[in-house]
Amino acid sequence: MTTLADRSGSTPASAPTASPARKWLRDNITQGIAIAILAVVGLWVVFPSLFTAHDPIVGDGRKRFLPPSLENWFGTDFLGRDVYARVVFGTAHTLQGAAVAILIGLVVGALLGVVAASAPGPVEVVILRLVDVLLAIPGLLLALCIVATIGPSPTAVSIGIGISAIAPFARLTRSEALRVRTSEFVEAAHISGAGFWSSLFKHVLPNSAGPVLSLVAVEFGAAILSIAALGFLGYGTIPPTPEWGALVAEGRTYLATAWWLTTLPGVIVIVVVLAFNRVSRSLLTLGRL
Repeated sequence: MTTLADRSGSTPASAPTASPARKWLRDNITQGIAIAILAVVGLWVVFPSLFTAHDPIVGDGRKRFLPPSLENWFGTDFLGRDVYARVVFGTAHTLQGAAVAILIGLVVGALLGVVAASAPGPVEVVILRLVDVLLAIPGLLLALCIVATIGPSPTAVSIGIGISAIAPFARLTRSEALRVRTSEFVEAAHISGAGFWSSLFKHVLPNSAGPVLSLVAVEFGAAILSIAALGFLGYGTIPPTPEWGALVAEGRTYLATAWWLTTLPGVIVIVVVLAFNRVSRSLLTLGRL
């Protein structure tokens, strides 16, 4: 029995694929854009007054609900405050909270992962079951429960998100420690007389840095989303202090008539999170080299 391909004497053409040069160019362009975005956001944290001359707290009642313009890039809100200035000055509150949360998750998670990898038996079982429990609860829900228990404040938000970030770091650190610990150069170090802790800090942890740093970037983006979500719900900074999630919440009442109040701060959140995700891919690639 002959098929249509047999009768035509040819095989179906495969879908065109991007050339290596084009893929390299595309990857480097997106990576450069992501790094540039994060560099600008970092400058917003350190030198916010260099990027805007407007006051983020005090508004002008004569300039209420002005649309985006050359003078007010993101428009003005219901009190005449410049939305762009509030986004720029609110960056520090959002990113500092995310940094504290990731630091908690990284330190505690890495410690639990290393202990689980180096102490097989009951200790490892207890740690793995604790990690499974944390993974079974959605991170935002866990953070919300912790914040509701401690009390709404930026510190409570960072602690809650940090606790929810412990499990991913613990699992990754344990798997990387187990992988590197069985490598030939680590076994050679043991044969030459190196102790466990010496091998851990000289060989195991440095060779696990690539995947861990990639996870740090991913979790940092996730922490920004969680902080923005909790700020949207009113668990973040106290008004009128600007914070990205609170800015999105402030404008939802006027979404039909002043779309920029919610849309533009929301776009900033999305762009920054995507930039962190792109950088995480680059870090993972570098870690594999």
